[in-house]
Amino acid sequence: MKLLLAALKHIHKPAASCRQQLRRSSGGLSALGEEAAVVGSSRELVRRLGSRVEVRTGFISEEEEAALLLELEPGLKKKRYEFDHWDDAIHGYRETERVRWGAACEEILNRVRSEAFPEGSSLLGPVHVLDLDKTGFIKPHIDSVKFCGSTIAGLSLLSDSIMRLVKENDSSEWLDLLLSRRSLYILRDEARYDFTHEILKDEESVFNGQRVPRDRRISVICRNLPG
Repeated sequence: MKLLLAALKHIHKPAASCRQQLRRSSGGLSALGEEAAVVGSSRELVRRLGSRVEVRTGFISEEEEAALLLELEPGLKKKRYEFDHWDDAIHGYRETERVRWGAACEEILNRVRSEAFPEGSSLLGPVHVLDLDKTGFIKPHIDSVKFCGSTIAGLSLLSDSIMRLVKENDSSEWLDLLLSRRSLYILRDEARYDFTHEILKDEESVFNGQRVPRDRRISVICRNLPG
């Protein structure tokens, strides 16, 4: 079984022909000011999804990133990168789930949980770890509501990357998220159910008109249970 990824419903979208790269002088489509981590197709959309899409830059320190990698790397190195996902949605990845963590990492994950989920939320027990090769990428998809709840929260390790959200039934509505190294992203409710999300290829990795080189990336993902 391909862990949680095998439970995803994948919806592929062509790039919107009218999409233009936004620059900082384009009228403030940012949700977070000058150093924004979120830009979108319109001010209204960014404003509407403001509480449902968050990127918290520098959420963990270099030392905390190193602690997570110390626990993850031995297990990941035993796996090979896969380029033939069952529905061609993910290329160049390896993955695992982890239930038990050392004290330092458990403290980090508890901080993620407290920031992303209401107190008392029922969470998926295993933490999902997805390792993307430098040449890897994730095509647009929507997670199945049968297996995942209303919120997803992920730490980004090793590399900056761009996550793109596109409205399922209207590709002219989109958001780009700058997931800088050691940041935390949170997607909730409408952003989870009504928008596809993807991680762009290195050669397509542009945010707000600026090139964002992408290398190998590990995401550490927490989810709540449906219902």
